[in-house]
Amino acid sequence: MKPSAIHMRASLLSALLRGGARVVASLFVAGALLGTLPMAYAAEPVPLLAFGARVAGDDARTRVVVEFDRKPDFSIHYVANPVRVVVDLPETAFGLKPESLEPRGLFEAIRYGGMGAGSSRLVLSAKGPVAVTRAEVIEEEGGKSYRLVVDAEKVDQTRFDALLGDQQWTGSVVAAKTDRPTIAPAQRTGAFVIAIDAGHGGIDTGAIGSGTKTEEKHVTLAFAQELVATLNRESGAEAFLTRDKDVFLSLPQRVQIARNKGANLFISIHADTLRQKDIRGATVYTISDKASDHLAADLAQRENLSDEIAGVPLQSEPAEVADILIDLTRRETQAFSVNMARTVVSSFEGQINLINNPHRHAGFRVLQAPDVPSILLELGFMSNKDDEKLLLDPEWRKKVSGLLAVAIKRYREQAVANGG
Repeated sequence: MKPSAIHMRASLLSALLRGGARVVASLFVAGALLGTLPMAYAAEPVPLLAFGARVAGDDARTRVVVEFDRKPDFSIHYVANPVRVVVDLPETAFGLKPESLEPRGLFEAIRYGGMGAGSSRLVLSAKGPVAVTRAEVIEEEGGKSYRLVVDAEKVDQTRFDALLGDQQWTGSVVAAKTDRPTIAPAQRTGAFVIAIDAGHGGIDTGAIGSGTKTEEKHVTLAFAQELVATLNRESGAEAFLTRDKDVFLSLPQRVQIARNKGANLFISIHADTLRQKDIRGATVYTISDKASDHLAADLAQRENLSDEIAGVPLQSEPAEVADILIDLTRRETQAFSVNMARTVVSSFEGQINLINNPHRHAGFRVLQAPDVPSILLELGFMSNKDDEKLLLDPEWRKKVSGLLAVAIKRYREQAVANGG
């Protein structure tokens, strides 16, 4: 979206929070009449606006209400392990105060956000088996706004299993909406192709900055865009983004996009938070069945919850990965991944802050491509005020991108020399 469109959206959202849906409608009419809306923006479908919400109830029954400026189409399904109620919506701008959907009653977490391809989602994570007893949209004041009301009650496991078995939804809708690259495939013959994966996105916000409350998904995308631009200035390199905007991609989809485009290297970008706010610095992770330490294990566990947060059923590893030839490929790939991690650490040393023992390993699902050397780069920790400040600094991003480009060039030369 162009800057002018972003400013318009911010103005509309601000007006909505001050005066409700009627004010926004008036602004759109006035903008159209006065010609202040950009032509490209005016022609685009306008997302729904969710401008209010509330949660009420107890451990037996809970009601969730979301208010929209226009009537929302919606569908509801269940996901198990853990239990989640998923409400799929058209593309929606969520102008909600964080406390308005504070979980209570039957629900221990409530998340919302975009899912890509014109869709959004509300995910209600339950403490145990639940059933939706009512789900309807109520028109307010002659169509000036609409309320989506979802009532849920506690049920036993047998009832919940029956609900799962009866529903038609299989999870394929999400894959169909998001399982495609957002940028054209690499075209240059013989180029060294690098997939840059901006962690999180859409409904999955990632970590939240301790000072600015910036969401990790925006930090990772800003850095990934800078890195791709830097790499594409290098002769013989072709870098692309797994996502180029604020959309959700499942972990398997990220891996598959890299493989489909023939990536020679996969780098996933992250900026997590820790309870220990004094810990700071960059870390490079590679995949391993056994974690190198508790910090790596905890981080992998959190990052592997990305699909769960978005209400996507966990997928088992493809059968082909169990094949002995694929297993041998994975071993060779893992050796290349370790070499890349060590090269990055070497390039960073003395230039930017590194955590103690900066090369670590754990079972990251996003690094599971059997034939693409892969690393996960933790740029720093948004829980540390000094790291957070750097993560938001364009000049720092440019510096680190340059150091990464140097590391990738060294890795590529070593791989070629070793016949990789």
